[in-house]
Amino acid sequence: MGASGDANNTFRKLAFISSGAPEAEEARQRLIDKYGDAPPEEADCIVALGGDGLMLRTLHRYMGSGKPIYGMNRGSVGFLMNQYRETGLRKRITDSKASIIHPLLMHAVNVRGDAFSAHAINEVSLLRQTSQIAKLRILVNGQERMAELVTDGVLVSTPAGSTAYNLSANGPILPLDTRLMALTPISAFRPRRWRGALLPDAAKVRIEVLEAPKRPVSVVADHDEFRDLAFVDIEMDHAANLVLLHDPGHSLEERILREQFLH
Repeated sequence: MGASGDANNTFRKLAFISSGAPEAEEARQRLIDKYGDAPPEEADCIVALGGDGLMLRTLHRYMGSGKPIYGMNRGSVGFLMNQYRETGLRKRITDSKASIIHPLLMHAVNVRGDAFSAHAINEVSLLRQTSQIAKLRILVNGQERMAELVTDGVLVSTPAGSTAYNLSANGPILPLDTRLMALTPISAFRPRRWRGALLPDAAKVRIEVLEAPKRPVSVVADHDEFRDLAFVDIEMDHAANLVLLHDPGHSLEERILREQFLH
């Protein structure tokens, strides 16, 4: 799906945000001098200048706004970003390809009964807090699928996040338009040969912490962390549509596909 329309009308108002790093902030000032700077709530498009960390923070911040995000790399890692170039920006945005992604929605309860909720664009990960290995019970749509997973942790990933922590944990790369989630163990001890599962993106996953007082576990949704977990419910939030814009030939779909052939 292209971001079609007249360049001067469709993306007349641009809002520029940066990671705050000197290189990103200098680029922001040069672009503001060239294109102006609208308040984000009035902008037709938000231009993020930094790395993938900034892109994730920007997507979280403007979730629910419906505003497309066009990133340009002024950081160290730029998988989600476009190449930085100052000329012809409105035309680049107009010609770009839009990728629609849905985040995960996490509801967590700790051992004291406190409840927390957060969205995750990449993944929701459970990690042991101490030297004690974690013991977890996994249910999918209310049905027990694994009575006990003995592990350092486990994560649930979106297709967009499948090339991030999920890939580092030897999880599968998911094409962006695949209606799946990846459930991937992190250094599993038992069952030793379990490599995870692919789940429909309509599935509801519950992960319970066994022996929680002795084996404390934290849960992290992208960058939001909650400790001393009792259990967590995870599902795809199909009501939340996030729009990322990429230059032709460098769409998020193409980048994820390309990752599968790297060696």
